Amino acid sequence: MKKNLFFLLVVLMGCQQQPSSLMPYSKADFEATIDGKKTSLFTLENTQGMKVTLTNYGAKIVSIMVPDKAGKLADVALGFKSIEEYQTQDAGQGAVVGPYANRIANGQFELNGETYQLEVNNHKACLHSGTQSFYRQVYDAREIQTDAGPAVEMTLNSPDGASGFPGNKTVVVTYTLTADNALKIDYKATTDKACPFNLTNHVYFNLKGEGNGNIMDHVVVIDADSTTEVLNNELIPTGKIVSVKGTDMDFTSPHQIGERIDSEMQALAVAGGYDHNYILNKDQHANELTFAASAYEPASGRYVEVFTTEPAVQFYTGNFLNGSLIGRGGKAYEHRYGFCFETQHYPDSPNHPNFPNTVLEPGDTLRSTTIYKFSVKE
Repeated sequence: MKKNLFFLLVVLMGCQQQPSSLMPYSKADFEATIDGKKTSLFTLENTQGMKVTLTNYGAKIVSIMVPDKAGKLADVALGFKSIEEYQTQDAGQGAVVGPYANRIANGQFELNGETYQLEVNNHKACLHSGTQSFYRQVYDAREIQTDAGPAVEMTLNSPDGASGFPGNKTVVVTYTLTADNALKIDYKATTDKACPFNLTNHVYFNLKGEGNGNIMDHVVVIDADSTTEVLNNELIPTGKIVSVKGTDMDFTSPHQIGERIDSEMQALAVAGGYDHNYILNKDQHANELTFAASAYEPASGRYVEVFTTEPAVQFYTGNFLNGSLIGRGGKAYEHRYGFCFETQHYPDSPNHPNFPNTVLEPGDTLRSTTIYKFSVKE
């Protein structure tokens, strides 16, 4: 009898501990005041067991809990377990990046006869709009119910001159979790002065679960025949569009990430792996929602598909992760422990008139949608 009671107690304790091991943080860990505005944690959940947590600090995806082929849940998004850690470790993890994601050469662009100088924070470029851009800002947030599923709407008002960009800008980001395990991100923006915009989300994925090894065995497909040419480790486009067909950068058919990542191909060698703007095989000006990319992890069976209205996607393989960041599960994020599919316009577009236009004019509204849809394959 005592033996049975002991066994029952162990089982009950295990059941009680399971949620904390899966979600090693609480809402209280995300409640703070930054620049006079309150931050919090928001949870979206569907009937399939998928759960997404978000914070209005940088409109960040904190976690994405999805099942594997055996039904076991794991968090497939890299990140941290408190607002404090997002402030001190890496504010870009899972964040909405803007006004202009990716790189602008020399941190400078000209618009309507005026030169705008931005922060130079990556070699000679401005990367992701500088160190105090949208991912360091607190959005106003509200939970809403949509026809597609539960959602969180986040709104940011960014004043004229913030991070060097013109215009009083309003950005609305809506995260919706659908019944079929799709996380939909809708972006909307307006401005009272012409301003280049390139909004994306910088979520890192590891379909094994965050901190559970590298992503070299993930099988990737990208619907892109070409890329914007880069010649050195500054990764600034030359302005030329070059084909990747038949090269070690070609993912139009499935390939494991690790299969060719250490290739001597110049574009891969200078980037230390994949960190490139793939131009999707679609009308670059139509704003049509199409398939962009996918990744599959064989051991877990987890599969993610990316759909976007954007013309391109930056495929990044965590080349600069080096173990200095400790994830929310207590594991270090080592080299290539996560990958990104950053749907976007092209890097440095304000300095390349031949690239698709990124300038938002007063009176116009930017609208963009990206969907990350999760499933399993046997």
